[in-house]
Amino acid sequence: MSKIFWAGAFLMGVFAFTPKLRAQQEPQPLLVDLAVTYTAERAKIATTNCGCFWLQGGSINAGATLFRGLGVAANLTGGHSSDVAPGVDLNKLAFMVGPRYTLGTGRWTNHFPGPKHATSVFGEALFGFAHGFDSIFPTSSGLTSTATAFSMQVGGGLNVALAHGFGIRALEIDYVRSSLPNNAGNNQNDLRLSFGLSYRLHVH
Repeated sequence: MSKIFWAGAFLMGVFAFTPKLRAQQEPQPLLVDLAVTYTAERAKIATTNCGCFWLQGGSINAGATLFRGLGVAANLTGGHSSDVAPGVDLNKLAFMVGPRYTLGTGRWTNHFPGPKHATSVFGEALFGFAHGFDSIFPTSSGLTSTATAFSMQVGGGLNVALAHGFGIRALEIDYVRSSLPNNAGNNQNDLRLSFGLSYRLHVH
């Protein structure tokens, strides 16, 4: 009788464990997030007390969640500002890649009326380069209209899912640091704000 009991217990354990084993063996779908946003970046002219201005443009952002919220992201941003100094404009492109962590927050609580939407928040640290052009940059030999330098951004945002993979990037806030020449330490410390449309797909 005891042999039958232990044989039955063994078979039950096998059947209970097999689905978990299969789930571990089956590859999990790759989550890819895409976003197109309007972007405004608060910058300043280093040689004045403020001389603050806004670079306005857009961003294309892509991220892939690889394992338990951890993944990678890439960001391409372009911005333009007129008359940052008398008769001087500024155009800037920045491309950066790096790690991202995404946390699903479930659904909105009942603080808001209407339909509930799944949300996620993410934080990232991206590194790459910034390219300024059609402007004036000081160099050791004079002035040049273009310059390229190291750039980084650290920040995060909130995605709200709507339907069929589409959603909105309700807000993204980033600290952006670049090293374009400016005769005052050659550093820029900017605040970037973005919002726009997002899309999530599962790649098997």
